Amino acid sequence: MIQLDNLTKVFDTPKGAVVAADHISMEVPAGEICILLGPSGCGKTTTLKMINRIIKPTSGKVFINGEDTSGLNTQELRRNLGYVIQQIGLFPNMTIEENITVVPKLLGWDRARYRERAREMMAMIAMEPDAFLKRYPSELSGGQQQRIGVARALAADPPVMLMDEPFGAIDPINRTVIQDEFLKMQQELKKTIMFVSHDIDEAIKMGDRIAVFREGRLVQYSTPDDLLAAPKNEFVESFLGEDRALKRLNLVKVREIVTDEIGTVTPGDTLQAALARIDDFGYQNSILMVNERGQPAGIVSRSVARTTKGYCRDHFQTVPAMVGLDDDLRKAASLMFAHDTTWLPCVDEEGRVCGQITQRAMTSHLGARFRPRQGDSHHPDAAIKE
Repeated sequence: MIQLDNLTKVFDTPKGAVVAADHISMEVPAGEICILLGPSGCGKTTTLKMINRIIKPTSGKVFINGEDTSGLNTQELRRNLGYVIQQIGLFPNMTIEENITVVPKLLGWDRARYRERAREMMAMIAMEPDAFLKRYPSELSGGQQQRIGVARALAADPPVMLMDEPFGAIDPINRTVIQDEFLKMQQELKKTIMFVSHDIDEAIKMGDRIAVFREGRLVQYSTPDDLLAAPKNEFVESFLGEDRALKRLNLVKVREIVTDEIGTVTPGDTLQAALARIDDFGYQNSILMVNERGQPAGIVSRSVARTTKGYCRDHFQTVPAMVGLDDDLRKAASLMFAHDTTWLPCVDEEGRVCGQITQRAMTSHLGARFRPRQGDSHHPDAAIKE
């Protein structure tokens, strides 16, 4: 856990004192990722750097897993905090193996142990150890170097990681890949992470909690869904953008709003029976045909069922799209728009139909204000001290 207690930094300048971080108080629960978000110069990077004393606080305290870090030696503190920066910071005269094992060596690990750890880390970031460990940073692409930077930060297995725009300098394709790999690692490692970003979409994707800063102050501290659903003030609302409702599509899984009320027919049913089933589900213009294993086999449209005689097996169209329970609403909405439909069948891991998702259900879910609002003692924002 990371706890900041009235953490403050005041810089003395020729024009007078400048408050870069103003009494920041917040807690990041163990195993969660907290994203520090805000415009340039808002204090997020200053706050991050005070945790490992790259910047010395003017006042306030930092607690790591309940321990007041002000009593720790600076070098000891930093060796127990993984640190990743946008510029990566690999040592150019060291091999990849030497870069990864810098901190384990300083901690006195024996040679066999730290070399094995380097191989473990390479496997974790999906880079072949035998192909890369003996290379130098200049022989790697920018995306590969960024992965090595993450591996180096994780090498000594620190309980806490600090990340300062770690993926900001990578092209969009590699950035998405590295973000996804990092989230997979986090599911296993459960590190406590504080992560500076200027990208709202990245914050929503990566963060368990998001802290929004403005002019050195912590304005709102919420889960991504709470932040998007209920911004605290006009600044936060404007910063998130007018499409904040659409951003919530990334946060909701199909399983949260899927309904098992889906009409189906079999290949042996008549088109007359299909029309009756379509009428039972009045908002649909088609019905799903399933095979003997309960898997989608086709779509029978209302127009065909109304004007044609015969059986469904002879008059169906290919299923345009379907979604899984763990897909997010962004994927579901994209597929609906692409195929001009208001509903999609949902299938389980075996490919069997388990329900449907509709535009109506998505709209209702996104429009609902069902979470606690500020002033509720259980809401994360209640911990913020104005």
